[in-house]
Amino acid sequence: MRSLLILIDGLGDDPIPAWQGKTPYEAAVHPTMDKLAASGALGYLSICEHDIVPESCSCILRLLGVNKKDIPKNRAYLELLAHDRDISEYEMVLRCNLAAVDDAGRLAAFNGYGLTALEMQAAAALCDDVLKDIEFIHLSEYRNLLIMNKEAAVLGCAVPPPHESVGEDVAALLAPLRQQSLSISYFLNETNKRLTKFAHDGLHYILYPWGPSARQVLPAFIDMHGIKGGAVCKAEIVVGIARALGMEVCVPATATGDIDTDIAAKAEGALALLEHNDFVIAHFNGSDEAAHRYDFVAKADFITQIDQEFLQSLSKRFTEPLKIVVCGDHVTSSVTGKHGSGCTPVVAGFVNTAGWRLQLNSYHQILDFLMKESD
Repeated sequence: MRSLLILIDGLGDDPIPAWQGKTPYEAAVHPTMDKLAASGALGYLSICEHDIVPESCSCILRLLGVNKKDIPKNRAYLELLAHDRDISEYEMVLRCNLAAVDDAGRLAAFNGYGLTALEMQAAAALCDDVLKDIEFIHLSEYRNLLIMNKEAAVLGCAVPPPHESVGEDVAALLAPLRQQSLSISYFLNETNKRLTKFAHDGLHYILYPWGPSARQVLPAFIDMHGIKGGAVCKAEIVVGIARALGMEVCVPATATGDIDTDIAAKAEGALALLEHNDFVIAHFNGSDEAAHRYDFVAKADFITQIDQEFLQSLSKRFTEPLKIVVCGDHVTSSVTGKHGSGCTPVVAGFVNTAGWRLQLNSYHQILDFLMKESD
């Protein structure tokens, strides 16, 4: 029997005061998920279990069966793989956000708030060819990467994630990284000058490097589980994970990685992958983005759309027996805008077969259900 994991990024959330304590999942309309739960189980559990960082890279790798010891400390290298690039053992790569800073020098937004997608693209173009020792790669919107020679001091530098640091003093946040690398410090000084043209309404824009990582080889998915796997996704981290694990990857041309993504196109991609893969993961990133923007209404609406446009459509069109899990990777609070290691909803069940009742007390049981019992 084939298996499908529908991963709704940051699905877990805090109770929303305006909704009398309901979470976005509880406020969303999801009859197909409810029907699926009736055939199997509905539970609430932590994928992180307080021993890994509550962020997509580590949690998704855990859900795909990668051992904790093999989970990279940072994810920049995997995001690089998503763009068909690699580095040598003598290089490293850093994530690099286009961030907004207020007049008091505090981080106002980690995601280029106040700029359009075209303006963010134009800002990225100004940051290229600043320093021959640092290669700047624009990924999408506010997301970028830096490639440079490996420096042990930089790899060991813990820069606070920008999405967890809104409201804090930017100079203090980046001071340790600047102190460890003269090249990065010079690069930031020069790009700050170039980005001044985008300042408006009390905000100016900077590059925020963080999460340095070196090259790392992950175990192949088929070697871990003895089955073939595929992934339909848009977010760079998930594309990179799938490629690192040797999974087949489908990136719909109309997918965006946010709430405006083409959910129907992802359903088509998942159906195509299920034709010749034993396991498929379908990743939806818009829920996480909405929660980071404190937009609990958009998050709930996005969950409703996934139920209707993806799960309902796929369940009607896929005619073979299929095991399905719908879950999040971590909590993304629409109240604080931050990640957390708390519980996420998990729905598991069957379509086109009677199935059996399930127990959902840990992520191990999700893995057992999806991987070990597949034909």
